Amino acid sequence: MTDLIVIGGGLAGSEAAWQAAQRGLKTRLYEMRPSLQTGAHQTDALAELVCSNSLGSNLPDRASGLLKDEARALGSMLLECAEEAALPAGGALAVDRDLFAQKVTQRIEAHPNIEIVREEATTISGALTIVASGPLTSPALSEAIVDLSGEDCLFFFDAIAPVVHADSIDMGVAFRASRYSKDDANDGDYINCPFTKEEYYAFVEALLRAERIELRAFEDAIKSGVKAGRFFEGCLPVEIIAERGIDSLAFGPMRPVGLRDPRTEKRPYAVVQLRQDNLAGSLYSLVGFQTNLKFSEQRRTLRMIPGLESAEFLRYGQMHRNTFIASPKLLRPTLQHISRDRLFWAGQITGVEGYMGNIATGALAGINAARVHRGEAPLTLPQTTMLGALCHYITHANLADFQPMKANFGILPALVSASRIGKRERGAAYAARALKDLRMTLSETIAV
Repeated sequence: MTDLIVIGGGLAGSEAAWQAAQRGLKTRLYEMRPSLQTGAHQTDALAELVCSNSLGSNLPDRASGLLKDEARALGSMLLECAEEAALPAGGALAVDRDLFAQKVTQRIEAHPNIEIVREEATTISGALTIVASGPLTSPALSEAIVDLSGEDCLFFFDAIAPVVHADSIDMGVAFRASRYSKDDANDGDYINCPFTKEEYYAFVEALLRAERIELRAFEDAIKSGVKAGRFFEGCLPVEIIAERGIDSLAFGPMRPVGLRDPRTEKRPYAVVQLRQDNLAGSLYSLVGFQTNLKFSEQRRTLRMIPGLESAEFLRYGQMHRNTFIASPKLLRPTLQHISRDRLFWAGQITGVEGYMGNIATGALAGINAARVHRGEAPLTLPQTTMLGALCHYITHANLADFQPMKANFGILPALVSASRIGKRERGAAYAARALKDLRMTLSETIAV
């Protein structure tokens, strides 16, 4: 007998299935890969990371760090796997993506209360269900969601950054350092490719002239999406950022602040950072360098980056459509459907952005599905917590300008006398309040 259906074996679905199964629910987890691929995934592993390999800051006074601490308090299995697969990344939590997915898959497969079904889910029944199909929801399931909601799905466009082989990076030009690091430059967790002013402007001109992959429907939707506020700013391809002004990249993903080129002892005019992408340290991804240029153009233009003149690419960047529902109309802060108590949603399809947002909403959906199954009231987290604030945002935002939201302190209720303290102290105060309120809520309501 199946108590719960979870649709989607990504970050949110895997976490949701685990949380419910840990609470005794016989859970059936649907994952359509490998029989039906998405165009962005490369394996059939659960919780595969298709974009960056970083789960964001691990520092307790940062928004992403706070969300991790909240996920730990909820007993997140995926966060445990991420920490077991961690790579050097300064204050961030980056993982060997293959090892991470392998660990998650093994734990899900071994759980006695979880049955994995490797086929596409095309309908949403009246059974207790969590939809965590992600931004690459299949067309058939998308149609079922539209039929259920009566609303067309919203959408934005996401882009994947390239990955290069480490031994093809010229370390006579590039250098290791983390931003604002006080250690020796050679001990940094990032590889930095520094630009002179002349090199930067030549590179930007090449980006603007480079040919893009022909995706007319995408291009038309981008133009209308930008006007409607539906194109997520955090995933803009670098060539689109460059169109906004010749210095836009230097103040964006190529900003050189906190770095010093050991060859000149000066700050570069601009910089491209690369982050370790696997445990062996043989692969590095270009940080914030999502792109939709033709592969041949990527090979040509990206080799203009100082230190990458002979770069060998494991993966080129690409753009794909990401789908998410009209959560302000369709969801409650418990992540339940507005009119169906036994239907929950989790992950990026709800409008949360970032790996940890997906994991955390999956945890909450799994916990609440178990509570509903037991006849208990679902949990609404305090808005003073990061996860509670995210759930409140996606269910209360103005639909006219609704777009995916990452964890950030701006969505939390203001602190008393916050203007009198510095940024880092304010972050620490937000975190302390959030964890205190979360612990109180969990001690009062959750029976594990």
